[in-house]
Amino acid sequence: MSERLLHRLAWIVVIACIAPILAAGLAAFTGDLETWRTVLASVLPRYTRTTLALVAIVGISTAVLGSITAWLVTVYRFPGARWLEVALALPLAFPAYVLAYAYTSLLDHPGPVQTLLREVTGWGPRDYWFPEIRSLGGAALMLTIVLYPYVYLLARASFRQQSSNAFLVARTLGRSPMRAFMRVALPMARPAIAGGALLAVMETIADYGTVAFFNVQTFATGIYQAWFSLGDRAAAAQLSLCLLSFALLLAGLERAQRGKARTAGRGARFETMEKPVLKGGAGVLAMLVCLLPVLLGFIIPVIMLGVMAVGSGQNLFDSRYLTLMQNSVTLAGVAAVLTVIGAVLISFRARTRPERRSRLMVIAAGLGYAVPGGVIAVGLMVPMAALDNLIDDLTEAWFGHGTGLLITGSIWLMIVAYFVRFMAAALNAYDSGMATVPAHYDAIGRSLGQPGPRLLWRVHLPVARTSVLTALLIVFVDVMKELPATLILHPFNFQTLAVQAHRLASDERLTEAAVPSLVLVAFGLVPVALLCRTLGRDAGTGRRSARMGTAISAG
Repeated sequence: MSERLLHRLAWIVVIACIAPILAAGLAAFTGDLETWRTVLASVLPRYTRTTLALVAIVGISTAVLGSITAWLVTVYRFPGARWLEVALALPLAFPAYVLAYAYTSLLDHPGPVQTLLREVTGWGPRDYWFPEIRSLGGAALMLTIVLYPYVYLLARASFRQQSSNAFLVARTLGRSPMRAFMRVALPMARPAIAGGALLAVMETIADYGTVAFFNVQTFATGIYQAWFSLGDRAAAAQLSLCLLSFALLLAGLERAQRGKARTAGRGARFETMEKPVLKGGAGVLAMLVCLLPVLLGFIIPVIMLGVMAVGSGQNLFDSRYLTLMQNSVTLAGVAAVLTVIGAVLISFRARTRPERRSRLMVIAAGLGYAVPGGVIAVGLMVPMAALDNLIDDLTEAWFGHGTGLLITGSIWLMIVAYFVRFMAAALNAYDSGMATVPAHYDAIGRSLGQPGPRLLWRVHLPVARTSVLTALLIVFVDVMKELPATLILHPFNFQTLAVQAHRLASDERLTEAAVPSLVLVAFGLVPVALLCRTLGRDAGTGRRSARMGTAISAG
């Protein structure tokens, strides 16, 4: 195998990644003008208002919660700070729709909270008001609790890298610690906070399970309803184009702000001083502020799902659940391996030919992270269904027997959707490892008689094996949790844990939905556990600078 062939394979991977996105846009023009007028007049305003409201609430909430908790655990010492610095990342293990199932069972009218309230007060069902969890606000709360770690992790890293000099100057000029934080530290961390908030927003517009379960009408639910409930594929494609435009706009904003981000370098004294200690009520308040997201995002839902699973009387090792786990693991495993192989090919091409075209290849291949799974599914289904029908008609005309659904009825179309959706995650994980490898390693390898393919196999992959395993793990877990693309593309006789949990919850069988939901959370905990291990190691060795500590505790 030659290096030129590897480069051609990289181009094939890129084309495979952008083709469904382009197809989703082109499919919108398959409908006639009457379909467009109907969409614009009936559902588009409602979907737009709801989606924008959800995006605004989640974006602001995750930015505020993530940045405040990151500042507290990074700068101060208070009871439980070291444990909370790690635990604040745990809600990442939960798919938002699983969290919605747990809190609906907890807070709905028949749930334990309202039941206890009625027993204690003696009120009837009409004698009191209780917040409705199945609402726009409830969906925003679920998404905020799950997605704030994006902001927390990026803001924490930014706060740890800031120089203490600017903060000290603000304190010597008479600024209080809070005003110095607002005027100095927060603006310096703004690129990281904005990047995390934009990632949370892109996950919000891609979410289907939470908004569908809470009956919140967004573009994601509208695509699915138009496709399956109404059978109007043209309307589904047109809604997909609207959502695709919004997603690509957000992706452009994220990439633009990331390109302007600058971080302050660390000095020698940056890691040698103890953090100031918050005592008394201030310490308790800081602990409660950081503990609340962990309670809401991990501890309470895990306890609730565990109680529900035990009460359901279902056996996790029953043949049905074993089949579901086998389907999910097989699907995620194949998709992860193929996606990481594609990411390695693209990264190798970009490294060996560091030119503008290679950078554009990486950007194009990574567009899928900003495109919701439902849009990718529509972009695959419309042309593949047409191709299936063409093949069926031709074989019927030539041989007298139709072929049925060869492509759209197979799991390979699902794997292609995951390949497109999570290519960016694999690229980022692999590139983060390769970025630490000096460029002269390639020259040394070539001088020792290692051409392109052998350079990749004998030099790049051994050095970046940890990054390869990380990429495999991230894509594997993301595929396990992916819902909208799986719902649209899965064959009728092929179920996964995510689909099973969604269908049981849609039928109001929440106790039964707890079992597959817990399995999904268990798989999601694996990469989060690795992340927490890194955070714990960093928290145990990292220290703040003497000037920062003096500046904060003074006065």
